[in-house]
Order: sequence, then C-alpha cells, then structure tokens
Amino acid sequence: MLPEKNKLSDSEEETRDFLISLSLFDSFNVDELTLLARHMSYIQLQRSEFLFVEGDKGDFMGFVVHGVLEVLKKSATGENVLIARLSKGSSIGEMALIDKSPRSATVISRQPTTMLTLTSKGFDRLLEKSPTTGVKIIRKIARLLSLNMRRTSSKLADFINYDPL
Repeated sequence: MLPEKNKLSDSEEETRDFLISLSLFDSFNVDELTLLARHMSYIQLQRSEFLFVEGDKGDFMGFVVHGVLEVLKKSATGENVLIARLSKGSSIGEMALIDKSPRSATVISRQPTTMLTLTSKGFDRLLEKSPTTGVKIIRKIARLLSLNMRRTSSKLADFINYDPL
C-alpha cells in the first residue's frame, strides 16, 4: 500500500488503470504509470466540439477514453477531408510533445467524448522527475509516429499508383 503522501486520487487511479489498458504502455511498470497518471488530466468534449483546429498551437497529446473523434485535413481547394476516425484507446497530437509545431489537422468530436491529456508542461515536469520514464515515453511516441508514417506512405503510394484506365 502506498504511503499517504503517495496515495493516488480517484482520478489518478482511474487514469493509471486506463493507461494499463493501452498497448502503447505495455512495457511500463506500475510506478511509471502512476507517475504518468499524476501528470495527465481529463477533458470532456460535447458532440461537434473541436479538440483543436489546424494551425492551432500544439501543446498537448491525448487519448480517447470514450467517444469518437474525426481528424480533418484541409485540401488544396480548402475543403476539410476526413483522414481518420478515432475511438477508445486511440491517441492524437503526439507530434505536439516532440516539436511543439502548429497542429497539422483539425479534430472534432462526433459524439460526447472524454479525453485523457498530457500537456507539454506536464511532460516536461515528468521528465524532470524521471528522465528514464520520459525517454520511454519519447521512444513509444517515436514508434507510434513511425508506424503512422509508414501507413500514410502506403496509402499515398496506392493513391499515386492508381490508374483508372
């Protein structure tokens, strides 16, 4: 049992339990997940509410606890094109923790959605407390971004090689 000062709040315990269910954190031990949970927070989105808009400052990443999000990208003609639908366990905004660049897409909720978020500031504090845990998170994010890039490259190659004739 944790000493009183290290005791988790109900929200932190709920957060840690959710993180345990994500394959992204399958190599993390309970202490690392507890530390991460202490640096995260929940946000609620109503149906049709924007999580962020393309071009916004990127200062957090998040995980869908429940609900559905759509990721939209502006086309050359200015139309929003659906590029992904995210549901429970999906992550979004990972690049914000790495490069703090403006958002590359718009994300909107399609039903009431609960998100678990890690801000850049929260991540920096976690890094100060436990550089080893921070490096593990960065490695996991890098792997996730690499997988997403490979998937996107394959889709792009299929699109480019498409010959309707």
